[in-house]
Amino acid sequence: MGISDSIKDSVRALRPYTLAPHRAAIKLNQNENPWDAPLEIKQETLNRMKDRAWSRYPDFAPRRLHERLAEFSGWQPEGIIAGNGSNELIQALLMVTMGERRRVLITEPTFALYRQITTVLGGEVVSVPLKYDLQFDVAALVEEIEETQPAVTILCSPNNPTGCVINDEELVVLSKAARGLIVVDEAYHEFANPGSPTRVANGQPGCGSGHSAVPLLGDRENLVVLRTFSKAMGMAALRVGYLLASPGLVREVAKAVLPYNLNALSQTAAEVAIEMFEAKLQPLVKAICAERDRLYVELASIPGLFPVQSQANFMVVRANEEPKRIFAELLKRDILIRDVSGYPMLNDYFRVSVGTPEENDLLVMALREILI
Repeated sequence: MGISDSIKDSVRALRPYTLAPHRAAIKLNQNENPWDAPLEIKQETLNRMKDRAWSRYPDFAPRRLHERLAEFSGWQPEGIIAGNGSNELIQALLMVTMGERRRVLITEPTFALYRQITTVLGGEVVSVPLKYDLQFDVAALVEEIEETQPAVTILCSPNNPTGCVINDEELVVLSKAARGLIVVDEAYHEFANPGSPTRVANGQPGCGSGHSAVPLLGDRENLVVLRTFSKAMGMAALRVGYLLASPGLVREVAKAVLPYNLNALSQTAAEVAIEMFEAKLQPLVKAICAERDRLYVELASIPGLFPVQSQANFMVVRANEEPKRIFAELLKRDILIRDVSGYPMLNDYFRVSVGTPEENDLLVMALREILI
C-alpha cells in the first residue's frame, strides 16, 4: 500500500484551500482592515509583554481574556472560547459534531473552509443556494433543515463573499426548526447595520454600527456565534478568534481545542484592542463603512460593472468582461483583487475589499481604464 492509499478517498478528492501567492502594492483580496492596528495598541501590547517571562507557557485557558471578551460582547465568560483565529474554532466545533452520516448544512456561495473541514472529518455537506439577488433563502433553509435535520447549520453573516446578512427574526425561525446547532460566523459583523439591511438615500448600504446574534444566545441553546480579530480589529497577523455559546456546549467544544492554543502576545494584544476599541478602532470601522458606500457608487457608475450591496468590508461585482481578465489587468497595475468566478452562482463576479480612500480611487481609475 502506498502512502497516498493511507489518505481517505474523500480527502484526496478535495481541492486544497489555498491562495495564489500574488503580490501587489494595493492589496484588496483578503477582506483585511486597510489600516494597520493603531500604534497605541502595538506599543501598549509590547509594554505589557516586556514584563512577562517569554520562557513560560501562556495561560492554559486564557481566563482574563475570556472575561474581557464577555464584557465586550455582552455574554458570559463560561460561554466563551478564545482560539488561534476563528478557523481553529470552526474546526474544533466540527470535530466534536462530525462523523460518518452526519451532515452540515451551508448556503452557497460561502466561505469554502466549512465544506473543506466537514469533508476531511468524514461528514456530509448539504447546501442551499442563495436567492437570485444573493440574499439568504430562509424558506429553503427551513425546508432543508426539516427534511435532512443536519447536525450543524453554518451561516456566515455578513456572508463571505456576497455580504448579505441574516436578521434576528430569521435566525429564530431557523433555530426553532433545527434539532442541531445553528452557527453564525460573524467575522464581519462590525460592518453590518442592526436588524435588517438598511439603505441610505441614494440606495447603497449605510455605515454600519454592528449587528450580532449574541443577544439571542440566552434563549436559543442551539445557537453558536463565531467572531474574529482579523477584520475590524486589524489583527489578522496575530490570529485571534472566539466562540460564544451556552456554557454546556462550550465545555464540549473545548475538548477539541489544543492546550496553550493562543500565544501570550496574541492574548495580550486582544486585551489591549478591546480596551482601546472605542477610541482607536471604532473610528476605523466607521471610515471603512463610509468608503464601502462611496466605492459602491463609484463602481456602479462604470459601464459593464454591477456591484452588489454589501454589509461587510468587501463586495462582489458582476462584470460584462471575464473576471479573470479584469484580475490580470489589475495585477499588471499593481492592484490585487479576488477572482471568485469559480464559486457557485458567481461565474461573472470578482470581489474587492474596501481599501483606504487612496487605494479605492486607484482601483476605480484602473477599472475605468480597463473597461471604458
